[in-house]
Amino acid sequence: MSRRFTLLLVATLALMLAAPAFGNSQGPPWTRDGSDALLVEEGCTCHGAGGSPSSEVILSITGVPRTYETGAEYNLTISLAHPTYVAGGYMIWDYGDGNFTPGDGSKYVLNSGGGLSHDNVGNDWVIVWKAPESDTGDVHFSLAGNIVDGSGAPDAGDHWTLLSFTVSAPDTATPDADPTLRTISVGDYDSLFGQKSPEEIEAEKQADIASGYLEQGNLYFWTTLSILIIAAVIQGEFYERRFGGGPPHLDMTLAIPQGIRRGVITLGLAIGFGWAVDTALPWGYTLVIGMCLLWGIFGVYRTVVQARAEKQDMDLV
Repeated sequence: MSRRFTLLLVATLALMLAAPAFGNSQGPPWTRDGSDALLVEEGCTCHGAGGSPSSEVILSITGVPRTYETGAEYNLTISLAHPTYVAGGYMIWDYGDGNFTPGDGSKYVLNSGGGLSHDNVGNDWVIVWKAPESDTGDVHFSLAGNIVDGSGAPDAGDHWTLLSFTVSAPDTATPDADPTLRTISVGDYDSLFGQKSPEEIEAEKQADIASGYLEQGNLYFWTTLSILIIAAVIQGEFYERRFGGGPPHLDMTLAIPQGIRRGVITLGLAIGFGWAVDTALPWGYTLVIGMCLLWGIFGVYRTVVQARAEKQDMDLV
């Protein structure tokens, strides 16, 4: 095998492999796979996964009038948006009712009867649409958009979608004061309205950090305060027994009803504390209920030890 033949074979194989990658980078064909299916209506099914429109890409067209004036020209901007990718292509057609003029990065689609598509992979294409010279009724548009992952070949990383809209005939709708501000888009709610600027993302991050510090600060403060209260009560009990002669005596006629009252309240608090833990109540409420429960237990304890304490005569003089 001669060297020239080898080089020719390698070059031919390289072109065959590269052809799918660059075949549509300068605009898609008018029909799909030689059939009668129009790409502007059916979508770029060779891109993406599953052969169906993707909700991950936002396809928008700005400057669309609500109603057209005969013979008037409108500047339209076609845009694609995606969380990761920034470039792609498009195709638009008005079914021959008006006339398009391609701008930078756009061209007429061969055999389309006036449809436009991208000339090179990009975004934010500005085109001109001229309305019909006479009232031909409502004008219907089909728009296809495809955003690519930059791999150079149609694959599952690309995302495409379709958008259909109508411009009403003259005197059938109230025209917008400034049609350049009107935008029509397709995409799911999060894609359309959930996108945030870097400033908004940073603000939310700082707010989360501040909220975390506040929550942790409250947790440590109230937990520490609760521990100090418990320690103070224990210390008071210690000093009373060590230096105060023990708890004062409580007569049974008073101790029994007091013990019943405190016992019932403590039982209710115990049930409430169990409910708070079981339902994952916010820690602040759980802590308050828990502290009240401990105070109720301490009250029952005080009633018992005072009832058991020896009666001592007190010198009132």
